[in-house]
Amino acid sequence: MIALRGASVRVGGRLLWSGVDLDVGAGEFVAVLGPNGVGKSTLVKVLLGMLPAAGGEVRVLGSEAGSAGEGVGYLPQRRSFDQSLRMRGADIVRLGWDGDRWGVPVPWTAGRKAARERIADVIDLVGASAYAHRPIGQCSGGEQQRLLIAQALVRRPQLLLLDEPLDSLDLPNQAAVAALIGRVCREENVTVVMVAHDVNPILSRLDRVVYLAEGGAVCGTPDEVITSETLTRLYRTPIEVLRTSDGRLVVVGQPEAPALHNDRHAAPGGTR
Repeated sequence: MIALRGASVRVGGRLLWSGVDLDVGAGEFVAVLGPNGVGKSTLVKVLLGMLPAAGGEVRVLGSEAGSAGEGVGYLPQRRSFDQSLRMRGADIVRLGWDGDRWGVPVPWTAGRKAARERIADVIDLVGASAYAHRPIGQCSGGEQQRLLIAQALVRRPQLLLLDEPLDSLDLPNQAAVAALIGRVCREENVTVVMVAHDVNPILSRLDRVVYLAEGGAVCGTPDEVITSETLTRLYRTPIEVLRTSDGRLVVVGQPEAPALHNDRHAAPGGTR
C-alpha cells in the first residue's frame, strides 16, 4: 500500500526528517507518533502528494504519491461545525461521493440510486444511522467524527489516512471512534495510517508504528519501537517507557511524548 525509501522532507527550508524507510501492507493499522513539530501531519501530506518529498522515493498504491485518486480516503485534523449549520450529516457524507463536482445535478439515473445506497451503507457501517439526518451542527463531537469517517470511506478507498481523528474528543468517544477505525480496518480490509497524539486508545489495535523525531524515524511493531532503549536512541536523550497496571503506556523524558502530554502548542512552520 505504501513504500518509502530514503524519504526526506523540508518545510520552509527546514529538514524535518530524512532517510525514512517504510512499508505498509494491505489491511494494516499503522500509527504515526512523535512530539509536536516533527512532521507527523507533514508525512500524511507527502503521502497525499500535497507536499513533494525532498529526497528518496514515495509510492502509494504502487504509484507516485498523489496519483491514487479514489483509492485513498483522507480525514484532516478535526474540523468544528457551527451549531447553526443546517446541513444534515448525510449531506456531509455525500460530499465525499460527489463534492468535487460542480454544476447543476444530473437527472435521476441508476448512478444516483447507487450513490444513495452507498451513502446509506457507509453511514450504517460507522453506526451513524440514528442521527445522519440531524443537522450536523446539532451532532456531538463523536457523532460528527463518525460522519466524517463515513465521508472518507464512501468511495471505498483501499487506504485511509487519518490526521489525529481522536483530537478534542472525550475519553468515551475516543474509545468508541478508535474501536470503529479498528473494525473498519479489519472487516473492510482498509489499510489505515493514523496520526495520533496519544497512542493508548489505539494501542491494542495497531500492527505497527512510525515514531518520528527531528531528523529521522523508527518503524516496527509497538513492542519493538515504544521502548526505553529505542526511543532513547532515536531522540539521543534519556527516555523511559512505563506500562501501568491497566496496560497504558507512559513515556517519560524529553522531548514530550504522545502518550503523556496534553498541550497543543503550535509547531514551527505550522507542522505537527
